[in-house]
Amino acid sequence: MKKTIKQLLTIVAAAVVYAAGISLFLDPNNLAPGGVTGISVIFNRLIHIPTGTMYFLINLPLMLLGLWKFGVRFMAKTAFSIVCTSTFTNIFSQFDPLTRDPLLAAVAGSVLVSVGIGYVFKAGATTGGTDILVKIMRLKHPHLKTGFLFLMTDFCIVCFSGLVFRDMDIILYALMAVMIIGKVLDYVLYGSDEARMVFIISTKPHKIAERLLEDLDTGVTYIKGSGGYSLRDTEIVMCVGRKQQAPRIEEIVKQEDPEAFMIVTSATEILGEGYKSFFSERL
Repeated sequence: MKKTIKQLLTIVAAAVVYAAGISLFLDPNNLAPGGVTGISVIFNRLIHIPTGTMYFLINLPLMLLGLWKFGVRFMAKTAFSIVCTSTFTNIFSQFDPLTRDPLLAAVAGSVLVSVGIGYVFKAGATTGGTDILVKIMRLKHPHLKTGFLFLMTDFCIVCFSGLVFRDMDIILYALMAVMIIGKVLDYVLYGSDEARMVFIISTKPHKIAERLLEDLDTGVTYIKGSGGYSLRDTEIVMCVGRKQQAPRIEEIVKQEDPEAFMIVTSATEILGEGYKSFFSERL
């Protein structure tokens, strides 16, 4: 019960943030940020139904699709999220926009929208619309990140908005908002666990490994290797650390063996102790 109440409160708070981004920044500046929200903004201009109400109506058939794919429990929270978002969007639309500068509106609105979407996802629901479609696509293609899938669907909707508003500046601002939403959403969902993976080939592997363990408290792994020219067996030190630790790793290697050969590459997602749990939900 406590977990359910916490999830519902998270959904309400996230819906408030999401709706504020739409009604106080994006919608009044004619910015259609993609998704059902972007479609709602477009249809609001065409048939003059409030954006929040239009958002709810478009989501009805998509909720039925989600009910079929994800079940009653999941869609109950999603339906609650849709009602909250629709309601708060209409409430906030009664206030004056916080800015009429489309650039500021695109940046601030997209950040609020992506934070709202991210925390609704973390609460085990969606904000409806293309969120449901993206969730379905993630089931079939789990290697694709959520932000990337949103970027693709939203790009198509923004292009459609160009036919309605006929303003190239507005289209470009909307595209910028879509890209910001994708980046911020990935950050909210996946965190900043980007790291550096370092392979160290040295004649002093054990000394380097000891320093890394003592100074940085980071794990190391020995990999058996053989020199292509010398044909001598060697131990390669593999180390993964957060990107802030990379300069310190290089410094330790330089101090212990200036002649060492070091390969530094990016690790975009780390699962395991000290990083992301194996058992956390794959959003």
